[in-house]
Amino acid sequence: MPPALRPVGVFGGTFDPIHYGHLRPALELLETLELSEVRFIPCRIPVHRDTPSITAEQRLELVRLATVGQAGFVADDRELRRPGPSYMVDTLASLREEIGTTVPLCLILGSDAFRELTTWRRWRELTDLAHLVVMQRPGASLVLPSELEAFVAPRLLDDSLALHERSAGSILLQPVTQLAISATQVRTLLARGQSARYLLPEAVLTHIHNHALYRSPVVSNPTPQ
Repeated sequence: MPPALRPVGVFGGTFDPIHYGHLRPALELLETLELSEVRFIPCRIPVHRDTPSITAEQRLELVRLATVGQAGFVADDRELRRPGPSYMVDTLASLREEIGTTVPLCLILGSDAFRELTTWRRWRELTDLAHLVVMQRPGASLVLPSELEAFVAPRLLDDSLALHERSAGSILLQPVTQLAISATQVRTLLARGQSARYLLPEAVLTHIHNHALYRSPVVSNPTPQ
């Protein structure tokens, strides 16, 4: 298939911070699904999560450092350039305006996020703009709410390469290596002054240390009365 028509992967999130639990599955999808690229899109203001520990600009810089050495990985700042809360339906519409209607888009989701899809803004419109690729542990089953299950059934793919045949509209449940790493775990270690090495790229960790990110604020002891 011509490179221009290979699907573009879209991986959104807070990335607070980005770590190997994001990067390894994304690399597997890039190769297995024969994507032209995976765009990592940090959200400016998350809707379904607490306010991130550091600014959107700082999180974007960590994403840039994590992806710069991998062919096919792209740090995308479009949600930082848009005011207000970050809604994926708006992000996909923005990408469609940029790349046109013929190139397939694949929105990459974790299984937990996918189960909550009905709480997303204009969630039924997502498949008008992109395919949905749901990352799963190998052999894991996915139990969905009845409304979402009815939505998924007619759109479910058996063959991942079918993602190349149309620009949007399908849903693929794709096994990937899911590392048991969480951003919460990383932030907790850093706040305690403990090592987060081997959980995230060295360049990201070095930048975090050099800029004193995720450190717990120093609280002075009150003067005894």
